[in-house]
Amino acid sequence: MLPHDPSNQSVDVLVVDDDVAARMLMRAALEQGGFNVLEAANGVEAVEMFRQHRPSAVLMDVMMPVMDGFTACAELRKLPEGLFTPILMVTGCDDVESIKRAFIVQATDFVTKPINWLILGHRVRYMLRTREALEQLRRSRAHLAKAQRVARLGHWEWERKTGLLHCSEEMHDILGVRPESLAEMQKIYLEQTHPDDVDLVARSVIDALQQGRSYSIEHRLVMPDGVERAIRHQAEVARDVNGEVSEIMGTLQDVSEHKRIEEQIRRLAYYDALTNLPNRISFKERMQDLLARAARGGQLAAVMFIDLDRFKTINDTLGHTVGDSLLQEIAQRIRTCVRGGDAIARSADGAVARLGGDEFVVALHDISQPEDAARVARRMLAALAEPCHIEGHEIFASASIGVSVYPHDGEDLETLLKNADVAMYQAKYQGGNTFQFYTASMNVSALKRLNMENALRRALEREEFVLHFQPQVDMSGTVVGVEALLRWRHPELGLVSPVEFIPIAEETGLIIPIGAWVLREACRQGRRWHSAGFTALRMSVNISSRQFRQRDLLPMVREILQETAFTATFLELEITEGAIIQNTADTLANLQGLHEMGVRLAIDDFGTGYSSLSYLKRFPIDTLKIDRSFVSDLPDDANNAGITCAIIAIAHHLKLTVVAEGVENEAQLAFLNKHVCDGVQGFLFSKPLPADEIDRFMRSSLLCTRRLTR
Repeated sequence: MLPHDPSNQSVDVLVVDDDVAARMLMRAALEQGGFNVLEAANGVEAVEMFRQHRPSAVLMDVMMPVMDGFTACAELRKLPEGLFTPILMVTGCDDVESIKRAFIVQATDFVTKPINWLILGHRVRYMLRTREALEQLRRSRAHLAKAQRVARLGHWEWERKTGLLHCSEEMHDILGVRPESLAEMQKIYLEQTHPDDVDLVARSVIDALQQGRSYSIEHRLVMPDGVERAIRHQAEVARDVNGEVSEIMGTLQDVSEHKRIEEQIRRLAYYDALTNLPNRISFKERMQDLLARAARGGQLAAVMFIDLDRFKTINDTLGHTVGDSLLQEIAQRIRTCVRGGDAIARSADGAVARLGGDEFVVALHDISQPEDAARVARRMLAALAEPCHIEGHEIFASASIGVSVYPHDGEDLETLLKNADVAMYQAKYQGGNTFQFYTASMNVSALKRLNMENALRRALEREEFVLHFQPQVDMSGTVVGVEALLRWRHPELGLVSPVEFIPIAEETGLIIPIGAWVLREACRQGRRWHSAGFTALRMSVNISSRQFRQRDLLPMVREILQETAFTATFLELEITEGAIIQNTADTLANLQGLHEMGVRLAIDDFGTGYSSLSYLKRFPIDTLKIDRSFVSDLPDDANNAGITCAIIAIAHHLKLTVVAEGVENEAQLAFLNKHVCDGVQGFLFSKPLPADEIDRFMRSSLLCTRRLTR
């Protein structure tokens, strides 16, 4: 008797036999082994029972009425759930033909009569274990095939002795064909290999066959539809006891998607997304090669640092979308200006790179003299001078270009870039739209500027700024207002002119906190003078274009007025023409907001900028200030006299107050008085002075009256 096996408790076995006694004996033997037994008397019943219960194994007699065992076995194999179920055929001991037919209809095994009942349960159990092992193997193969499909990985094996070649399904899918022999596969494979890669593939395969060398290569396949695929091909060689090549096993993987992603990552790492130019990292790597070649050949090379002039104004005025389109157009123009002979040899676009923002850099190699770089710079400036038409806007762009030459201005990339940057700033200081070669003296100027920038960053916290004030006088001799002017009392340099530090403050953004300090201190001083009896005194404060574009301008002005308790109607903010025409929607909102607070608004240096009458009508302006350049030659210069008279007439027509700046002599004053200018400001009355000296000046206003009535 078989020992009881709990693991078989839930296993159903179907016994099929037309002999009731035989079924009873098989039931007894199987139940003793722990199996659940189902019974059927013929093949038809067996098929129906199988559909209903799906037993784990079937014992099938061969000879039965209605439907014999062979037919029933064949029918079970047609069912999805019966494809791999173990089927044990029961035949006579000398029935050889039945045994053959049993295997034809895909029976798993056979047992001959008379049956040894003691081992029947063991026979079924081993058959089930074999089925489970085969099932696990099928699952493993299915998982492997799925993994290979996901990885686009096929494999092949070739037995040298038999010549048999086995290729996986994924291998066939990658090739698009089904080669039956190694020779056929080699032929198809070489035909599909990219012409530039044929030698590599052929040499690798021949070495594997003849020399027994394993290989791992990457190459391209060109499919029949013309699509190009990137392939990673690896092969291992097995040897027999004599050391001869007996088998070659290889894998073929389609890595096209991987290569595409790699290329995307490479472009993100080495190329600028907006302009598709190489970025700083890529440029530095390529420049190392350029400088190495120049050093070996004793050649000259040049680095050109390019920065667009007033690009921020375009961005702020027309928006970043237009700004980005402009950068793309500029990049294309710069690239076109660099001839093939000027470019880094590794790549056609390698000569030009975008470092970020509106900064570009160009490398020129194999030049015979610095003038070659100058010719390229002139080409660039001429190309950029042509208008750009973007989204209905006609935009004129210009650039400042700095040039450093290898090896005169540096023997390494960082030095060349630094010196080209210094030369670019020198070009920008000269007004832009030009180029400058680097000279050693520029470093002195650049170092001075850097030191000033660093000192400027600490000047606020060290309380080094002071305000001076210049009186504004009306034609009756009364001081009606003062203009607050910023001065920097440097601990080492003394009183630094605003001409030196204001441009740096503008460029670095330091003008924002400095401007807020100026406004706060001016309002505090205005409040002091009002409390001292000068109750009608107006305080004028300059607002830079960068300050004016700040979104928090209105809250800042409101907060300072509340903090200092200074009346808004006695505050006049002076804004340049250039500042108010930028981004006119926001400009109008800011101007309207200030006007609603009661703050007066003045256009500073009127006549030197856009001088458009349209914005004078649209915007709530109170005062026009005639620039000193028109006043300086009065009354002798007829052109300046005509412009000054026109500005006064326009202002009065628009009911605006007009103040002339830079009045330095009696003749200028008399001319302005004659043409009914409302007020004047200049050295004729007073230079900018500290608050205590202005206080004394205002108390001695008889001096003003005497000069005006003389």
